[in-house]
Amino acid sequence: MKNGSMIPVFDLLSYKPGADFIIKTVECVQMPAYMLMPHRHSGYAINLLLEGEIEYFADFKIYTVTAPALMFLSPDQVYQNVRGAMYKKVHISFNKDFLVNEVQGVISCWEYMFSREMIPLKDKVILEELLTYIRLMEQEYSNNRPQKNLVLRNLLNAFIICAVRLISCKCKTNIAQMDSSQNKIVRQFKSLTDEHYHQRTRVAEYADMLYVTPGHLNDLIKSVTGKTAKQIIDEKRVVEAKRLLFWGQHSVKQIAGHLNFEDDSYFNRFFKKHTGETPALFQKNIREKYN
Repeated sequence: MKNGSMIPVFDLLSYKPGADFIIKTVECVQMPAYMLMPHRHSGYAINLLLEGEIEYFADFKIYTVTAPALMFLSPDQVYQNVRGAMYKKVHISFNKDFLVNEVQGVISCWEYMFSREMIPLKDKVILEELLTYIRLMEQEYSNNRPQKNLVLRNLLNAFIICAVRLISCKCKTNIAQMDSSQNKIVRQFKSLTDEHYHQRTRVAEYADMLYVTPGHLNDLIKSVTGKTAKQIIDEKRVVEAKRLLFWGQHSVKQIAGHLNFEDDSYFNRFFKKHTGETPALFQKNIREKYN
């Protein structure tokens, strides 16, 4: 578990020092105790549920998943298992840097896929295709052959493309069709906002780090996402505030300070502008809904 967070962060790769990818089959008769507490993962996680049923929270929604199904978890999401007994799943974890930049550019929708939380696998043909890639990844992972990570990256790439076929992903712009310099800026902005949105809240700060003007950055991000750079930064702060209000045991003042607001009154105005509710009212309503 990593420290320094208001919600515990589990590094699923830590049991194997130096690893940036793991794949394993898990057969469980009882949910481990640490999975029953609210936590985050440090990287991306994909679970292919093969047998049984699992009930869990992902951020502010509760899901009941029956095999066969895919489950996704992105870094920073808050996750908590509610129950799960007698299940079998294949678990894949990888860090943010494992998929090389070229692969991330080819799959313009893959992060949208991770935002789906779960996908039922009703198509037996696609399920078998996913299992084929699973078996190949397990085989490659268990051996120590030259270019092992390169092979695993390409197999994971193929697995994700196969999973993307299950959803309707309508991206406004395919990142792969952009020139390499634009492609790089979009990926770097995404990475920088993921890392710094707590402290850096102005577009100009990110533009400086990327050596472009704020106007150029806004235009480029909007052409890809349909949103301005500022909207993306603000949305990240709102989602994090919601997570801390629902899962944490912190005051509004503490959360405001954590997200770099000047004071809690400014945080209240910001939150209400984006959600229509004050932080206190959101916390009351969301906790009543699930408790």
